[in-house]
Amino acid sequence: MNVELVEKPESRSVEETRRRTILIIDDDQSMVEVLSFRLKRQGYDVCSSTFGREGLGLARSDHPDLILLDLRLPDTDGLTVCRELADSPATCCIPVIILSGLDQPDILRNCRAAGCLYFVHKPYDPNALLVLIEQAITDTADWNPRPE
Repeated sequence: MNVELVEKPESRSVEETRRRTILIIDDDQSMVEVLSFRLKRQGYDVCSSTFGREGLGLARSDHPDLILLDLRLPDTDGLTVCRELADSPATCCIPVIILSGLDQPDILRNCRAAGCLYFVHKPYDPNALLVLIEQAITDTADWNPRPE
């Protein structure tokens, strides 16, 4: 009788097997749809809002792993949203990547001061954005506690 040993598959932690969620806050619905489609194909769960205040509510209730935020929103500006996210204990550890076409002299400094992790100028390379998203999630995974 031949007996073969079968290796036990590696056990993965809940954190490693959990799908990552990305919140998109952008007033351009077509941009949201294209970005959502691309992120879902990469295995992310996606939620979105075209309004800043609604996006803040989603961030507080859904606790996404990362937020993609536009600066121009119909009800408030993205810097205000970013500041509120950074100032709240419930959302301060969520990395924020600002995606914007604004080209003002102090835009990068203002975004960093508001609490964003990265600034990506529109139009952007979608493949580079995917790499940046993964890097931001990985970099903050150790200090971004997930609520139970």
